[in-house]
Amino acid sequence: MRDWCLIESDPVVFTEIIRGFGCEGVQVEELYSLDDESFCQLRPIYGLIFLFKWRPGDEPSGTLDADSKNIFFAQQAISNACATQAIVNLLLNVHEQEIKLGSTLEEFRDFVSGFDSANIGLALSNQEKIRTVHNSFARPQVFESDIRSPANEDNYHFITYVPINGRIYELDGLREAPIDLGPIKEGEDWLTTVRPIIARRIEKYNEGEIHFNLMAVIGDRKAKYEKRLAEIAEAGMDSDDVAQEVYNLQSMIHDEEEKMKRYRKESVRRCHNYIPFIFEMLKILANEGKLVPLVEQALDKNAKKEFEKEAQKKTSET
Repeated sequence: MRDWCLIESDPVVFTEIIRGFGCEGVQVEELYSLDDESFCQLRPIYGLIFLFKWRPGDEPSGTLDADSKNIFFAQQAISNACATQAIVNLLLNVHEQEIKLGSTLEEFRDFVSGFDSANIGLALSNQEKIRTVHNSFARPQVFESDIRSPANEDNYHFITYVPINGRIYELDGLREAPIDLGPIKEGEDWLTTVRPIIARRIEKYNEGEIHFNLMAVIGDRKAKYEKRLAEIAEAGMDSDDVAQEVYNLQSMIHDEEEKMKRYRKESVRRCHNYIPFIFEMLKILANEGKLVPLVEQALDKNAKKEFEKEAQKKTSET
């Protein structure tokens, strides 16, 4: 079984992974607050992906639902796969007309139909196409090492929150089953119900610690704006207000197109191996006799900054 690489908690990476699977109609955006305004700006939100500092012995936030037959759930069978595991667990529980899963996820879903969660996780770990897309976002390493990470190193883990059949579920690949967090309150949006649950989880950490990250899987915004433009054109609406709306929609479509171009550039830069270029540049500088003076200059500047920092500190103390 081939290894899976660590994945950054970044909406650019997650959006590109989803599109690498061939899935259309969704994108990922980061949430910086749990207030209602932050969620309203991103609707429709199909699910949430939460990164947190994993601690052994944490009790589940709800009831393990081992008997559920209508929930797609894959247990995690291999290290470092939890990012893609969270994405797949989320997408295969969303049944919206606007979302096209693509052949990779559809074929995988059909293949594991009837499997239990442990075997679904095992099958996911061995799915070559999904693993290849996941590993394409690995950062290049200068050296390969067999040295294991220290036992006390922080471990981080991705899970999913998603509404299913009027209830909210937490899908955590390290658990034996989906966690039922309770019903969506009558007359409320599912996000209104789930926000306090996430807030309580965040409150478990000490004040000042940042050991979590929250991302929303939302509808494709460009497609949403284009759909509205088509509705206006079909209705033949014509007024100053409509003209302003059309202008705003066209501007937002342009912004989304530019953002996706930037996403693709960031993904290429993130994964590109710059090490050969850096080594070659250092060799050229050394051959031209410029490397040592540049290093000494940098060290002098650093020493000067440290001296100024210490002097400023002593001045403030007096």
